[in-house]
Amino acid sequence: MSAVTRDQVLETLKTVRGPGFERDVVALGMVSDVFISDGKVYFSITVPAERADELEPLRQAAERAVKAMPGVKGALVSLTAERKAGAAPAARPQPAAHAHSHAPAQAPSGQRPARQTIPGIGAIIAVASGKGGVGKSTTAVNLALAMKANGLKVGILDADVYGPSLPRLMGITGRPQQIENRIIVPMENYGIKVMSMGFLVDEGTAMIWRGPMVQSALMQMLREVAWGDLDVLVVDMPPGTGDAQLTMAQQVPLSGAVIVSTPQDLALIDARKGLNMFNKVEVPVLGIVENMSYFIAPDTGNRYDIFGHGGARAEADKIGVPFLGEVPLTIAIRETSDAGTPVVVSDPEGPQAKVYREIAEKVWNEVQARSGRAAPSIVFE
Repeated sequence: MSAVTRDQVLETLKTVRGPGFERDVVALGMVSDVFISDGKVYFSITVPAERADELEPLRQAAERAVKAMPGVKGALVSLTAERKAGAAPAARPQPAAHAHSHAPAQAPSGQRPARQTIPGIGAIIAVASGKGGVGKSTTAVNLALAMKANGLKVGILDADVYGPSLPRLMGITGRPQQIENRIIVPMENYGIKVMSMGFLVDEGTAMIWRGPMVQSALMQMLREVAWGDLDVLVVDMPPGTGDAQLTMAQQVPLSGAVIVSTPQDLALIDARKGLNMFNKVEVPVLGIVENMSYFIAPDTGNRYDIFGHGGARAEADKIGVPFLGEVPLTIAIRETSDAGTPVVVSDPEGPQAKVYREIAEKVWNEVQARSGRAAPSIVFE
């Protein structure tokens, strides 16, 4: 069977039309450059930012149509949005009383829970994102492994109770042991101590918990685990800005947050929500990582900016926080993550591992620079 071509993909996409659209997505010029490698098709669809949620079915329809084509092994389709010329820039983060309206409501004045230090842990770094699907957990794992490679004693906590992914990403199976006083011994791989709800429940089990139960579980996994002496504990936060994130930010001694985003305006809108949440609870942002920054073709090594490029760097400059680095979208990062052999340990001398080690060094430098003014630090992706 002959390989699928760009023209064939575009012809197929002419059958896809959004709600209220007079013409198809190709005729309207909404489809980016189409890249094809090894039977896999990559492209994005540009939509008005204010219709992003409404047009998610359009993205799904385009992806289904392309996947159904003969010779196509898979498709990766993303929605992106162009900011209109003259549009108002994102608001610079303000003190809590004037923070951007996207952030969650503050705790009542005077009722902020005390942030108790965790014995033996020098710094807590939480990795957070404003939305799912930006590679937050993969970034958190490789950041932790890169810190280990840079000579630090590291642990990682999976704070995503509803969708824990660290057991798979870290290649760990089994159950942790419990010792005296109900203390749990963390699992370990690649020289890193790991704790996740995924070790305590079977994969695929639906976690139907209300907020207080989630908050209790998070605090137990943080404070009732024998972490030992660590230079840094990386916390893989749940996506978004809900109760779990607010609980961690308010009750854990965070010295800063690392925000992970992709280059698209849509992802950056959500990243701003996370940033404003940390502003409200007085947790400084250590920097922004642009994940899936560009695509490296596995066959030629050529670079393609399929999903846009540079948006997170521009956002960091605009709001006055450090830009930590660009992580490319590569088949190697995805495949090694799925296999439980993250790229920092499976290809430690490769270009992707180098990017993560450089980001880890910048994050640690930020933590050290702030250590005289803040409690032990947690970094959010």
